[in-house]
Amino acid sequence: MLNTILLQSMNSSWANILMIVALIAVFYFMMIRPQQKRQNEIKKFREGLKVGDAVVTAGGIYGKVKGIDDTTFTIEIARDVRITADKGSVYPSAQQAANDAAEKGK
Repeated sequence: MLNTILLQSMNSSWANILMIVALIAVFYFMMIRPQQKRQNEIKKFREGLKVGDAVVTAGGIYGKVKGIDDTTFTIEIARDVRITADKGSVYPSAQQAANDAAEKGK
C-alpha cells in the first residue's frame, strides 16, 4: 500500500515537472523568440541606414536621414529644420517597413 502511494506521488511530480517545462517552452517560442527576432531586425535596419532614408523617432517625429555619426543621426523633419537623434531611438517609418516587406516577398 505504501509503495503504491509513493509511486503515484512520484508519477505526479514528474507530470508536474513536465508541465512546467512545456509551459516554459511555449512561453519562449510565443513571447521571447519573436521579440528577439524583431530586435535583430531593428538593429540591422539601423546599421543599414543611409542618407535619404525615411525614419520615425521614438517620439513619433517623421523625417529623412541627412547625416550619420557614430552614435547619432541628423534628421530633417521639415525644409531646413534638422534635429539630432540617438541611433537607439530611430525606427523604420511605416512606408519604409512596407517597402522592406515587399522586397522580402519577391
